[in-house]
Amino acid sequence: MSEDVMTAARAESARPLWTSQSWLHSEALDALAAVNEQCLELLCEQAAVRQPARPRPALLKELEALWYGLDAGARRRAARCPFLLVDTGFARAASRPWLAAGTIRDQDWSVPPAPFFTVPRTVAVTRLVLAYAWHLARGESAAVRLFLGMSAQLAERLAGRTLPEVFQLAEGEPGLLTPRWSDRVPVWRDLLAAARSGEPGALERCRIRGLQLLAADARQSD
Repeated sequence: MSEDVMTAARAESARPLWTSQSWLHSEALDALAAVNEQCLELLCEQAAVRQPARPRPALLKELEALWYGLDAGARRRAARCPFLLVDTGFARAASRPWLAAGTIRDQDWSVPPAPFFTVPRTVAVTRLVLAYAWHLARGESAAVRLFLGMSAQLAERLAGRTLPEVFQLAEGEPGLLTPRWSDRVPVWRDLLAAARSGEPGALERCRIRGLQLLAADARQSD
């Protein structure tokens, strides 16, 4: 084997599994990074909120210094994860009656938990996240499970809704959006620290770890 061929083979093997391939348009990855960046900005805003009557989530309280130090460059690096950094409950079909037949709010939900996000931009970011998920479910079915951890059945249900219905959900359920793995503070600590340092190896390890966690979550929801 020639040296040029060996060099090309090594480069190919070093390429992350989620780089653009024939089945995945590069625009989908770019759009995911843009959505993730907005979500990270929202998390930074929420980390600065002080509400005496409301306990702060451990994800914000324990990582306060990291959130404060997450500048624009660090947010861009963290946003390049090959999965959505927030959770909208897509993997829990049974708890989402709005995805069933009929209108989005055709029945009352049980009392929802206190919303994680309370800052004014929450609804706008929720609309962005849901619109991205809707477009992905309708046009990039191969990426839905990788990026969102969404089953094929749930993706089909989401794709069958209209965009106004999706926006209705975002505006009517302010507590819908939560950070992915909000109860796993070490996962976020490693990601934020790697993003701040910019060390490629650390960032790559965080991305692989996230994919593993997302795959495990998907298996549990099947």
